[in-house]
Amino acid sequence: MFNTLFKSSQPIAVAAAVAAAFSLAPAQAAAPMAKFQAPGFYRTMLGDFEVTVLSDGTTELPVDKLLQQPAAKNNQALRKAFTKSPLETSFNGFLINTGSKLVLIDTGAASLFGPTLGKLAGNLKAAGYQPEQVDEIYITHMHFDHVGGLAVGKEAAFPNAVVRAGKADADYWLSQANMDKAPADTKGFFQGAISSMAPYISANKFQPITQNGELTPGIKSYASAGHTPGHISYIVESKGEKLVLLGDLIHVAAVQFENPSVGMAFDSEGKAAIAERKAAFAAAAKDGYLIGAAHLPFPALGHLKASGKGYTFIPVNYSVPR
Repeated sequence: MFNTLFKSSQPIAVAAAVAAAFSLAPAQAAAPMAKFQAPGFYRTMLGDFEVTVLSDGTTELPVDKLLQQPAAKNNQALRKAFTKSPLETSFNGFLINTGSKLVLIDTGAASLFGPTLGKLAGNLKAAGYQPEQVDEIYITHMHFDHVGGLAVGKEAAFPNAVVRAGKADADYWLSQANMDKAPADTKGFFQGAISSMAPYISANKFQPITQNGELTPGIKSYASAGHTPGHISYIVESKGEKLVLLGDLIHVAAVQFENPSVGMAFDSEGKAAIAERKAAFAAAAKDGYLIGAAHLPFPALGHLKASGKGYTFIPVNYSVPR
């Protein structure tokens, strides 16, 4: 057919005939949009340790108003990164399999922060694990988007796990007296922490962290207070490879990497949070190790490179683990 057509001396007629031939194929555009993603987990190796990033979902935040600098500057930085406010913000947890223990760092929000979050438990299962297999849970801080996933109703979501978090955070967020005197719009932070921690406290499975040090072979705690009174970063090391999980030392990559001096409305002590962020970024850029954080865009892992007065974030290569 096509050979015959192309021998024709009438190009217009040829084009019309070809178009007619292709038009015989039925249109498929009426298929409904799927409107769902693949399961939200990303796996890589760190030395002998398996690291699995678990997405709890995303939600939009008005970061131009939450970041502590003029909204115009925030919006300018967001535009440079081809995004805008409200910013679709990731919420992530990190599962570390050391070979002898399964450790979860932060648990997501569950039902405490809107309908688009609460996916961490399902993604943990999709990644090949069950909640009952988790041995220990390390909490960076007790805001409800980090502890909400600890409980299902009044029951422990991870029935065999011991929970560890900074004593200063526990003393502050688990205090009924502090909640009673807190402004009405912040009481939910206390309620979320108290209800989420209750099953573990009643079962004597909560162990406060009082000093920097090794919690289990290969994982250390490092106090980085400022965002909250007892905020903790976690250092994971195996076979000479290192990952530092920064918790909420950073919320908005497009703004705070370029300018670490920009604080966040959720910080309890803004100056201290800025100092901890600057120190953490400088160390990561100098030594070249991997960093991760709860609100970096999924899969929330990468390296920092010094750039002017700030830093460039280089995300991990999203590839099949070796």
